[in-house]
Amino acid sequence: DEQILRIHTRAYLSALLATSGQAVALDPDTMTSPASVDVARLAAGAACGAVDALVDGRARRAVALVRPPGHHAEPDRAMGFCLLNNIAIAAAHARSRGLARVAIVDIDVHHGNGTQAAFYEDPTVLYVSTHQSPYYPGTGAADEVGLGAGTGFTLNLPMKAGIGDADMVPVYERVICPRLRQFQPDLILVSAGFDAHALDPLGGLQMTTAGFARLLDLLAEAADELCDGRLVAVTEGGYHLATLGENLSGMLTRYNS
Repeated sequence: DEQILRIHTRAYLSALLATSGQAVALDPDTMTSPASVDVARLAAGAACGAVDALVDGRARRAVALVRPPGHHAEPDRAMGFCLLNNIAIAAAHARSRGLARVAIVDIDVHHGNGTQAAFYEDPTVLYVSTHQSPYYPGTGAADEVGLGAGTGFTLNLPMKAGIGDADMVPVYERVICPRLRQFQPDLILVSAGFDAHALDPLGGLQMTTAGFARLLDLLAEAADELCDGRLVAVTEGGYHLATLGENLSGMLTRYNS
């Protein structure tokens, strides 16, 4: 609970726990089974455990293969298939373990509204997102850059439907990696959603498996350069099973420490 409450409100956690053992609709897109709350807690715990493996020196990189996804879950509500914001909880956990600066790079086709909300006023966590726009959940405009002390520590790069590798990869090379170098993180977290693939039924971007491989390589190279290789990937969306399997297999190969 202590880890979860760094991101989510106590009232929300209590309401979520009250649904344990039931099948309920938390919003029009977010349904639970009787086991969902327990599984969501395990997913958040896996993301924190991956951070611990790096901080404790047991690994340089780690992948948390989890469901449900998390980046739409806001501090006070479930949203978009997400119950607990796994990657935000992991970032807050990393800060609690003594890491001064944490970067989150979200490659999912949807904007991570919940992750952005968690750190919008926080200069110690850089949130970067490439996502289809306009599209669900309707957030992530380029002028959403943070608030107060967090101004400049949110970087949204909305993409039009139809964008593929040829446009996406240069954005990572020319915009995102330089911003990571400027920020100098102690850890890079990747919201690893693969629903921007051309065959995925839920998105309109046109990434390929080879294009995702290049993005993953660029982020690994950035981690090697900036933070002794410390990188944790946490799975988000991905709804075409064959391409999801290809991308997860490739990510595990690249990030195997």
